[in-house]
Amino acid sequence: MSPTTPAAPIGPSDASQSPRFAGIATFARLPRLDEVDHADIVVVGVPFDSGVSYRPGARFGPAHVREASRLLRPYNPVQDVEPFNAQQVVDAGDIVANPFSIDEAVTQIEAAARHLGQNGTRLVTIGGDHTIALPLLRAVAAKHGPVAVLHFDAHLDTWDTYFGAPVTHGTPFRRASEEGLIDLESSLHIGIRGPLYSRQDLKDDARLGFAIIAGHEVETEGVAAVIARMLDRIGDRPVYVSVDIDVLDPAHAPGTGTPEAGGLTSRELLAIIRALSGMNLVGADVVEVSPAYDHAQITAIAASHVAYELISAMTPRVETAADRT
Repeated sequence: MSPTTPAAPIGPSDASQSPRFAGIATFARLPRLDEVDHADIVVVGVPFDSGVSYRPGARFGPAHVREASRLLRPYNPVQDVEPFNAQQVVDAGDIVANPFSIDEAVTQIEAAARHLGQNGTRLVTIGGDHTIALPLLRAVAAKHGPVAVLHFDAHLDTWDTYFGAPVTHGTPFRRASEEGLIDLESSLHIGIRGPLYSRQDLKDDARLGFAIIAGHEVETEGVAAVIARMLDRIGDRPVYVSVDIDVLDPAHAPGTGTPEAGGLTSRELLAIIRALSGMNLVGADVVEVSPAYDHAQITAIAASHVAYELISAMTPRVETAADRT
């Protein structure tokens, strides 16, 4: 092997040799960042929830999702990829974020994301509350310019302030739009539902660059139609995917800070994410898992599978002779 040829990816621990319930819980039992010589995709946690407006607890989300991810396996039959064999995926641990200062935490998250994202490495971040999307988008836009934001959520998260605070879990995409981080013609919310403060919320959201596929439209139009609308909106733009787990109905994700009735099923969400395979995904986050409200890891299991499908969608497809016959 020449000095410039990267080593074969190191995958998860073999569950036939070491029980899934044993050892330190990295995401999907993947190697740590310090155990490899390079990383194509980094899974990293941000245990921060000082930006929440209702239920706290998402600071414990990264550990909870990692624990639930122990059961993930190396081959994804629906996407027909081996995401941990085709590229080096690692767990980089957690980004330290000051729990007493939102401003300092945002600065810390952006700096860490820029550092981890060097040399083409893409981040799949586990939150934490949705505040963290703003510094993550700042880091991504510094590399790619304005990106299409594909936002799965019950809520718009384009409000202006809470109690005068401009950066919270309900404001990241307004700040991102104002800062020129998002593509105003290609960004999209999916799953929005529940009461709003006024009609002005929708007018502001459209002005900030977002189209909406509401939660009830997923039911009335069906997943295939939603996927078609999504892909048409995104086009060939670099895409950042942000998944607030409360896009799921509370029956599928009770462990979250601001639940809303009438949400997507986990099956619907995973199907829509799988349709992103082959798109130019430049990063992603899965946020707002609050384990204190979770039962039997329902929410964490859903979140770990969302992250797994995002990693699978980022996996390069290599055509083999068998594929051509």
